[in-house]
Amino acid sequence: MPTYLKQAAEPAAGHRPSSGSVADVVRDVIADVRKRGDEAVREYSAKFDSWSPDDFRLAPAKIEEIVAGVDAGVIDDIRAVQSRVRAFARHQKDSLRDFEVESEPGVLLGQKNIPVGRVGAYVPGGRYPLVASAHMTVVTAKVAGVEHVTACTPPIRGEIPAATVAAMHLAGADEILLLGGTQAVAAMAVGTETIGKVDLLAGPGNAYVAEAKRQLFGEVGIDLFAGPTETLIVADDSADPFVVAVDLLSQAEHGPDSPAVLVTTSRALGERVIALVERILVEMPTADFAGPAWRNHGAVVVTGDLDEAYRVADEYASEHVQILTREPRRALERMRNFGALFLGEGTCVSYGDKVIGTNHTLPTRGAARYTGGLWVGKYLKTVTYQEVTDPAASARLGALCGRAARVEFFEGHARSGDVRAWKYAGAPLPWAPSGISGGR
Repeated sequence: MPTYLKQAAEPAAGHRPSSGSVADVVRDVIADVRKRGDEAVREYSAKFDSWSPDDFRLAPAKIEEIVAGVDAGVIDDIRAVQSRVRAFARHQKDSLRDFEVESEPGVLLGQKNIPVGRVGAYVPGGRYPLVASAHMTVVTAKVAGVEHVTACTPPIRGEIPAATVAAMHLAGADEILLLGGTQAVAAMAVGTETIGKVDLLAGPGNAYVAEAKRQLFGEVGIDLFAGPTETLIVADDSADPFVVAVDLLSQAEHGPDSPAVLVTTSRALGERVIALVERILVEMPTADFAGPAWRNHGAVVVTGDLDEAYRVADEYASEHVQILTREPRRALERMRNFGALFLGEGTCVSYGDKVIGTNHTLPTRGAARYTGGLWVGKYLKTVTYQEVTDPAASARLGALCGRAARVEFFEGHARSGDVRAWKYAGAPLPWAPSGISGGR
């Protein structure tokens, strides 16, 4: 049985609607934006972000001016990261294919992958500019072939987040709005006088943004339901406790409700990591987030062997799972519930978040049990088509359809099959009105 050296004081719950106050605020904002359009958007932006320009849309000349003001080294880094994200997304797209097969003589069945027409990409701001989210949402959408991407990000303390704007522009956004929060999500989802309605919303955000996506799902598509960032490390006695401690805190700094969990076969390693985390937190610049996250949501679990460690990790179904063991690739065979897997000391979750090229928008709160994260396929509609070119094949299918539909008491369906069996093969049609020739 697993032993807990440290348990979370507030275990993360599964997916559920937000608290009443958040849900109510979001519901009211969406309804108001739906009713009053731009006027409501402007009022909420002024209220929540102290931002109310004449036009939330950045003109092309303004975008060029902002990008030109960003440090050249930052631009180079943005391009380098985006090239990695773009390359991996292209490999994902290449793994999908349209096809057409002749399932039997004269019966053609096909599949096509059609890009969503319009996407709203939300790039969070708030306390920090989350530049990397622009890479993950916009670049991937454009690789998928999305025709129009509206990218939205809030001002940060009344200032334009220049690096984020540059990232959205370089990623290929078709328009950029300096607008945040529920009002941004609602405006893109329902459309206003100046903001076009999108077909799908993508990107992370705070509790209000997440709740807005939840309430609007169905009216528009969404990438996935997202909660606080999670990380879990599986380690044996070969792991470096200092590396483990640093990597746990690297994700805890996302927010005070971000779980950070160590599952290890070594009690000594677990105890050492706990001690190191406390020492590192003392002078960590983001300890105001990382500290509460570790105290309230951090856990250290000791297991009897690695097989048990993998089972425990699968029960957590964490967003990020880092494997620090002698044979990290064993996890590929043994684990099934994770958003993304990071194998060996040479990699880390921060690489996935910021630079390596895989997408960092991933399932949280147990959703890894049934879905993966954002990828090219989220922006594609996989549709099918059918064509029957051989009359004899249509007659055979018609006879079968008539029998199959009547088992379910669907007489109308049955008659669609009957009429083809009659027209193409002369089958009897006892229910037909008199005088019907059917063109035979």
